[in-house]
Amino acid sequence: METLFPLGRLFATPGAIMAARNADDNLITYLYRHAAGDWGDLIQEDILANALALKEGTRLLSAYHLKDGRKIWVITEADRSSTTILLPEEY
Repeated sequence: METLFPLGRLFATPGAIMAARNADDNLITYLYRHAAGDWGDLIQEDILANALALKEGTRLLSAYHLKDGRKIWVITEADRSSTTILLPEEY
């Protein structure tokens, strides 16, 4: 899978790790999707914001649902120094 941008250092919050474990899911899958520009379950406005972010170097956001339906976010910082997987309520 081709990546569109560097992920930088990778982080996951304890809540996201526990949610993935409880769902018997693998967070790496979502990192690959995010890096390839598959933004998951975003509204059109956020998809357009990501398209602009790829050109202008601003923050990137993806939203996915784990196997059990729990929502996670993947956020890459504007400078591409890091990417974090977290639960929305942890933001």
